[in-house]
Amino acid sequence: MSVISVMRSCFAALLLFSALTFSMSALAAAKIQELQTPGGIKVWFVQERSIPILSMEVVWKGGASLDPADKAGLANLAASTMDEGAGDLDSRAFQKRLSDLAISLSFDASKDSFQGSVKTLSENKDEAFRLFSLALTKPQFAEEPVERIRSQILVSLSRKLSNPNSLAGRKWFETAFNGHPYSQPSEGTLETVKRVTQEDLVAFKNRQIAKDNMVISVVGDISSEELQALIDKTFGGIASKSNLKELSTVSPNMSEGVVVIDYDIPQSVVVFGGQGISRDDPDYYAAYVLNYILGGGGFESRLTEQIREKRGLVYSIYSYLYPLRYSGVHLGGFGTSNATVGQAVGLLKEELEKIRTEGVTEEELASAKTYLNGSFPLRLSSNSRIANIMASMQVHDLPVDYLENRANFINSVTLEDIKRVAGRLMDPENLLITVVGKPKGL
Repeated sequence: MSVISVMRSCFAALLLFSALTFSMSALAAAKIQELQTPGGIKVWFVQERSIPILSMEVVWKGGASLDPADKAGLANLAASTMDEGAGDLDSRAFQKRLSDLAISLSFDASKDSFQGSVKTLSENKDEAFRLFSLALTKPQFAEEPVERIRSQILVSLSRKLSNPNSLAGRKWFETAFNGHPYSQPSEGTLETVKRVTQEDLVAFKNRQIAKDNMVISVVGDISSEELQALIDKTFGGIASKSNLKELSTVSPNMSEGVVVIDYDIPQSVVVFGGQGISRDDPDYYAAYVLNYILGGGGFESRLTEQIREKRGLVYSIYSYLYPLRYSGVHLGGFGTSNATVGQAVGLLKEELEKIRTEGVTEEELASAKTYLNGSFPLRLSSNSRIANIMASMQVHDLPVDYLENRANFINSVTLEDIKRVAGRLMDPENLLITVVGKPKGL
């Protein structure tokens, strides 16, 4: 094994070690610091000196929902190519520099945000942040890497056209948000991705990457003074103001009821969803606990018990809250044989009606609280995960002491809260269902 291979193996082991050792207790001991740099940039910071690793997450509000309809997938293509050459480094040289120093640098686009991530050994932090700054301020978007990445995206999109799960999910959003940008797939379509030009990518970067729509979180081996200087140096060259439009608030349209995509497969894929809840709604935590009891708790959930365990109609069934910036959605899904789709959908509606009219039991509520509070520290098992959660907290305007108080928010949910929120959200007659297959009984 070469010296470089040994070094990379050691770095991978170090990352694993950090994931196993940096826990909720460590975060509690090292409080989140709200820093304001001399350049006026706000950053949330947790210092962790025991492991020589530094992780940064940056989120810009905006994202794929702001793509022009005829060029959907623009944000995704930009995210996939911003690290493919920047400044005076072409794609090969940029990626080699990252690899030589074991720096992880990436971008990602979702419906409501554009995100950048850096993970590095602390001894390489200056170069890691310099490369990140280059990608933000001087991405090349050169023809060869753009066309190479575009081809990879098109291949992925082509495969999804024959993937029942992708078809069902995409059809749900197209139907529920018809006429609104949320109806557009974040990765685009075969037609729209082909239309994106280099000029579009540059224009996207210029309007999206700015200081006024940005939140930053950093966790790791650095002093607050060093970090502030590094942040100003990294982000000093980006624009002060973004140029983003505001979308209209929208509720998902359930009027279509059931939409079937005829597909010759033995098992149908079903996606179901209804009105959800925004992250800043006072009833959010009650809805969060309610969803766990209904379908978010795996084998603990009512849907799994009634539809899988008692009747064997599905291998798995799930539900989850999806709070978007301009809407709230409650989604779920399952797969079942074509012959039993109608039966499974009927049982789903029965459970929604039951939980809506009767609420839940004291035992269910207590069990849900125990799990949701007990499992949460597992989400804080590494620097990068903590940085990601800290960034999400800022995006949703949560206070800096949120992690300390989260358990109290969960524990304060009552049976009456659950029943009230179930009345708001669990209406079996206000449900949009998309099915891919040859379903019977609908």
